Amino acid sequence: MLASGHPQDYEQVSTVSQIVIATRESRLALWQAEHVQALLADLGHPATLLGMTTKGDQILDRSLSKVGGKGLFVKELEVALEEGRADLAVHSLKDVPMDLPEGFALACVMEREDPRDALVSPRYASLDALPQGAVVGTSSLRRVVLLRALRPDLRIEPLRGNLDTRLRKLDDGQYDAIVLAAAGLKRLGLADRIRMVFEPAQMLPAAGQGALGIEIRSSRDDLRRALQPLAHQTTWLAVAAERAVSRAMGGSCSMPLAAHATLDGEVLRLQAAWGDPDGAAPLVRAQVSGAVGGLEDAAALGIDAAARLRAGGAR
Repeated sequence: MLASGHPQDYEQVSTVSQIVIATRESRLALWQAEHVQALLADLGHPATLLGMTTKGDQILDRSLSKVGGKGLFVKELEVALEEGRADLAVHSLKDVPMDLPEGFALACVMEREDPRDALVSPRYASLDALPQGAVVGTSSLRRVVLLRALRPDLRIEPLRGNLDTRLRKLDDGQYDAIVLAAAGLKRLGLADRIRMVFEPAQMLPAAGQGALGIEIRSSRDDLRRALQPLAHQTTWLAVAAERAVSRAMGGSCSMPLAAHATLDGEVLRLQAAWGDPDGAAPLVRAQVSGAVGGLEDAAALGIDAAARLRAGGAR
């Protein structure tokens, strides 16, 4: 795993015998796993996919915050790793719990796609163009509180299912617009569905949004070495800070929390926001920055941002 300190040059590693990648079977999850499979093949490490359906994919009639959180998308994959049926799992990092179970490790964070949220609508070109009382779909509490701050008149309704299912519900007329991660749309060649992207100043992304993380058993040093060339130091530092905010706040998908970091040279700039899901308290924002030499420095900034959120009334 990437240690604290500066990036280092990775030495050539010997070929790992056939790697099995555990993946959810949604189209986006398969794209992500196949992307890693192709990159590993280029490095001389052949890999096959083990497709799985998780509880997060199966339970669609309730919000994630009520049935166990986004960790439902990764638990079955971790079981496959623990039982030796798979060697690694590829995750959307925003779905990965802040603390992994004992014996598991985040061995690689890859270069980030667009971390922003996107508005998708068949009729309306922007958030401002939506009529008063328009129905907007999302099941993210973070997006709910941030949308309310921008447009308190909107009717925000739950939206579950994989990306294709959500788009189908929109096209069937159940919503006037929906909000999705821009990264997923772009990865699946659906960027033309995006009507507008929300700049972070409008709608701060979730911790880790747009980044892929690769999970292994912590004892697999051979895989750790094989994955090192895929790691992206700048992204890893940014998401380490973002995830530290969430960890310090006790973050889960039942918490309407946003965190987004950018690196300029050695200076990391981190923004965070918390909203009251009941709408009884105003949005709380925090911003910190500082020089970072490694993951520990980045995490310390995240802890500082969380303290500032709490000082501002977040809970």
